[in-house]
Amino acid sequence: MKTLFQLHAKLNQDCISLGRFDLCQLLIMNDSQYPWFILVPQIDNIKEIYQLTNTDRLTLCEESNYLAENLATLYNADKMNIAAIGNLVPQLHIHHVVRYQNDIAWPAPIWGKFTAIPYAPEQITDTINRVKKQLMTLKN
Repeated sequence: MKTLFQLHAKLNQDCISLGRFDLCQLLIMNDSQYPWFILVPQIDNIKEIYQLTNTDRLTLCEESNYLAENLATLYNADKMNIAAIGNLVPQLHIHHVVRYQNDIAWPAPIWGKFTAIPYAPEQITDTINRVKKQLMTLKN
């Protein structure tokens, strides 16, 4: 019997859902210090990319590239940091962080550097609307 996909509790706590692509749910980390997005393949019990089927791996790669290219364009990124770490959250998820040479953590990685500063309600609404407009293929 197949179980329904459930987002890990930590991702659910720290992020806001923007919608989904064919394979992945798209989240935004509730930290206004960086444009920080997360793709989560909607498949249960997957911890690593190699555990996906060949078709799902290709879809994940396409969705990740599409997201990264559009975020880099929308935010005029100096660099896109893309990573699947999973040490604290074992559920497979891919971080997409827009980086600038003048951001508070540059050039170091952002993980564990600073306490998150949540978006103000008007900031998150504006951010979600801008990203959804850029990613015309995003589903609710």
